[in-house]
Amino acid sequence: MLFLIVERTFADNLWSLRIVIMEERHTGVSTVEQPYYIAITGTQHYYGAAFLKPGQIVHLIKDPDNPHDHEAIKVDLIPLGKIGYVANSANTVPKGCRSAGRIYDTFEHHICGIVRFIVKDTAIVELAPGIEEVYFIKSTEDVSFSPCLGRKY
Repeated sequence: MLFLIVERTFADNLWSLRIVIMEERHTGVSTVEQPYYIAITGTQHYYGAAFLKPGQIVHLIKDPDNPHDHEAIKVDLIPLGKIGYVANSANTVPKGCRSAGRIYDTFEHHICGIVRFIVKDTAIVELAPGIEEVYFIKSTEDVSFSPCLGRKY
């Protein structure tokens, strides 16, 4: 079964439509899967954590070219970009959360998560493999944007 969540906002003469598609998966077995949580760390190096709110969707993306950690998973928030990394050391992984190394092989390249709690400068995120996020923006003007740079021609 698919669930569709739609948020519509209007600002600066533009309608912005956020669509979240969530798929409920049944395996035929009546076991309750325990949710997995991760912690976002390093937010102070990007935008901080003050803007994060419970319910926001974040994107966890493998970062295999990271020179400091071969199991690094960066955390992106659309439209900002990178906001931190999944905690991956004994000093940064809170009790009850999984490290980047523990979840690294559980998904191909990308998985979504939902912010559940914010404690000081750390966000606790529940992994949500059945959620994908899609954005559509309709402009009131006829403008072109470079697909690579996102700049107006």
